[in-house]
Amino acid sequence: MSNTLTIVASFTARPGQEERLRDELNAMIAPSLAEEGCLGYQPFADPNRVDRMIIVEEWASSAALDHHFSLPHFKHIAQALEEILTEPFTLRRLTDIPA
Repeated sequence: MSNTLTIVASFTARPGQEERLRDELNAMIAPSLAEEGCLGYQPFADPNRVDRMIIVEEWASSAALDHHFSLPHFKHIAQALEEILTEPFTLRRLTDIPA
């Protein structure tokens, strides 16, 4: 059993902000993957709703995720999302189901 933490963050863009949301989420990939403890970081788009996107992240620990939240690239996107989103993003923290 793995002790990793999987995160699913969901976003809904304001009308006209869909491309900006996509660009901001894509800009987070490289710096996030460079962080110690980041095992995966991938944005996805809903093919039926251009305004909806998610990021699926995998982290080695809660401490690694908490550190991610303190870094400049996360603070940048958090501020940008206030302008882009129709509502606050949702964040689900998932762990493995014990066998």
